[in-house]
Amino acid sequence: MKHDVIVIGSGFGGLACAHLLSQAGRSVLVLEQHWQPGGCLQSYQRHGNSFDTGLHYVGGLDEGQSLHDIFQRLGLLRLPWHRLDAQGFDLITLQGRTFRLAEGFDHFVDTLAADFPHERQALQRYVEMLQGADPEPSVNAWQWLNENFSDPLLIDVVSGSCLKTELRRESLPLLAFAHSQKSYIQSSYRLQGDSGLLVRSLTDDIRRMGGEVVCRTKVVELTEHNGILHAARCNNGETYEADCFISDIHPAQTFALILESKALKPIFRRRMSMLENTYGMYTHSLVLKPHTLPYFNHNKYVYQGGSVWDEATQKVMLSCRVPADAGDYATLLDVLTPQAADPMPLAETVIPGLRSMVSETYVSSPHTWQHFTGTPGGSAYGVRKDCRQPLQTMLSPRTPISNLLLTGQNVMLHGLEGVAMTAWQTVQLILNN
Repeated sequence: MKHDVIVIGSGFGGLACAHLLSQAGRSVLVLEQHWQPGGCLQSYQRHGNSFDTGLHYVGGLDEGQSLHDIFQRLGLLRLPWHRLDAQGFDLITLQGRTFRLAEGFDHFVDTLAADFPHERQALQRYVEMLQGADPEPSVNAWQWLNENFSDPLLIDVVSGSCLKTELRRESLPLLAFAHSQKSYIQSSYRLQGDSGLLVRSLTDDIRRMGGEVVCRTKVVELTEHNGILHAARCNNGETYEADCFISDIHPAQTFALILESKALKPIFRRRMSMLENTYGMYTHSLVLKPHTLPYFNHNKYVYQGGSVWDEATQKVMLSCRVPADAGDYATLLDVLTPQAADPMPLAETVIPGLRSMVSETYVSSPHTWQHFTGTPGGSAYGVRKDCRQPLQTMLSPRTPISNLLLTGQNVMLHGLEGVAMTAWQTVQLILNN
């Protein structure tokens, strides 16, 4: 059977594309090499507990906000979302002090201006930038922050929740920085449950609408004829044909699947293979002893040893799972860091005695991410966006092959919001063709 669209990879971008295309009446086949779909949204089971790999909170779900419309189209607003504390959805601890990032742009300004009264006007300019038109991809985030804020500590505070992106002074575009911040200030939510809820909702809908999601099926070759793709050959011996193909895997891996091509020039292949990738992430998933750690309805970001923009600075993010029984005590806690060192000493600076509260620990590493997603090096945020080379690093969904499109965090912007935006654009290119 020939399909309208084949989607390679079942991360959030791939599943979102498949869902939207199925809604539009297209016949869709999703091919996933792993034994379960989801990419960075996968969860895993250990001794009756379910642990997340990549997703810990989401921003902008309320009506009129960044993710509301696309999540409504995808049927994801029906999931059990739990709103984080509006007085401080993220707490940033550095230099022995803790600062709150509050929900709502005016509230955000007022809360930080209480600690930095001399920077109120700069904070107002900052939220106006977040709410305005997207900055040019060539604008450097570090440079913009230093031109608008005079206090280095405040720069670290407003950047302190950026373990959900990679801070690099020389290259991070303000566009990528802004999109990693804006939606969370609008409103922040956790799932009451694991991230697999999103995956199961999307895959169930796709199948209900007539689409297929096939796992344990790795694409080993995309065959091209006269500059057009016509089939995906897989490791199970099957060959699947389609009119159009969407790749949700890394661009370098995508184009390596096309062994012979009239459309792909050698210089283009080299450029894709030389793309730099962001760092990977270590997640220490802790099972807590009963009634030891009161649930906290925010995320804790903790830094020690330098600026949050310094690679060598010790850094962790702590995020609780919403208790299943809506009780007062946390049962699961994730401690995330991009560094291989033991994160517990730093975590205990904000949760004293944390080690004594833990009954079980499970660790996922960049190697785990690479196994789940196939991304080179287990990169947490995909291709490194570079304001010095925006056209080369903030890729378009279009490719030199007219019926091959890209989606996912390696393309335009990373994060759930960036991937959702890219998926929408990828789908529109097909539907409007």
